[in-house]
Amino acid sequence: MLYHLLLPLQEYFSALNVIRYISFRSATAAITAVLFSFFVGPWIIRKLHEKQIGETIRQTGPKSHAAKAGTPTMGGLIIIGAILVPTLLFGRLDNIYIQMMIVSVLWMGIVGFIDDYLKAVKKSKRGLIARYKLLGQVSLGLVLGTVMMLHPEFEGVRTATTLPFFKGMVIDFKAWWIYVPFVVFVITATSNSVNLSDGLDGLAAGLMGIAALVFAGIAYITGRADFSQYLNIIYLPSAGELTVFCAALIGASLGFLWFNARPAEVFMGDTGSLALGAALGAVAVMLKKEFLLPFAAGVFIIESISVIIQVRYFRYTKKKYGEGRRIFKMAPIHHHFELKGWDENKIVIRFWIIGILFAFLTFTTFKIR
Repeated sequence: MLYHLLLPLQEYFSALNVIRYISFRSATAAITAVLFSFFVGPWIIRKLHEKQIGETIRQTGPKSHAAKAGTPTMGGLIIIGAILVPTLLFGRLDNIYIQMMIVSVLWMGIVGFIDDYLKAVKKSKRGLIARYKLLGQVSLGLVLGTVMMLHPEFEGVRTATTLPFFKGMVIDFKAWWIYVPFVVFVITATSNSVNLSDGLDGLAAGLMGIAALVFAGIAYITGRADFSQYLNIIYLPSAGELTVFCAALIGASLGFLWFNARPAEVFMGDTGSLALGAALGAVAVMLKKEFLLPFAAGVFIIESISVIIQVRYFRYTKKKYGEGRRIFKMAPIHHHFELKGWDENKIVIRFWIIGILFAFLTFTTFKIR
């Protein structure tokens, strides 16, 4: 918004020329996101307290979590506001990447909000039925995939993506009926992975900040003809604008972490986790870097895989032996380490360290080919 308002005034005030630069707008977006969280966050938390919108702890979860019952949830409203306000202020609103990221955050934010509302306000134990959540994720993937099939920005690379570690390796799915379901899978898997990881104070928010930093760098180089040519990756002329969005995502994650660090004053709930996961998946899809998600979002993926392994093994052993068995003490895997006696802060910080290592690994894939 400010880009469109201030840029025409640069001929009168030369200092406003700075608004042209993605680097300036990205840094300002990150700072604005943090400040939004600091100033608006306490008000939202206070309102959640007043409305008695507190977290309900699962009986099957670790017993140590019982003390967290009643902590305000729906804190994802802070995150969504801290993402959208800077993006609307400093992003180019005529840019298809910015438009789709706004849609993605709002879309899954609404789905998550409905789920949190049903659980925290209506006291429904199940919340939003799983198939309705899945419907929200699938429909977003279909919309995003369809836009990429039709918008001129993606001419020549509509159904293409790149493989890490292989120089110049571009996979072209050729047919829309193959690529669009692939987009749906990425959005659904990433959204669910972040949702599953939101089980310890500060865990998901910290990991999201790390992943967003990785994709901010990727977005910047993808939108630069010189950098993308040097690194031999797909060049997308307008993709640099995603750097502004990713910077806002970093700021929103850090700002929320201020309140979500142990002991958490607020939980993001599905309002935040589903929106963040969808945003991360959508960024990867639009940058044609879907296969980098296992690296940039490695810890999220591991959390999700641990649940899949646990459920499949339990069902297999129950069918074979008449009694279900478990590989982990509890899934997702962060609960496994809790039950092994690890302190919650130690688990979170160690997972952050692993996330940082995955971030470094992601950047190495551009040269190790």
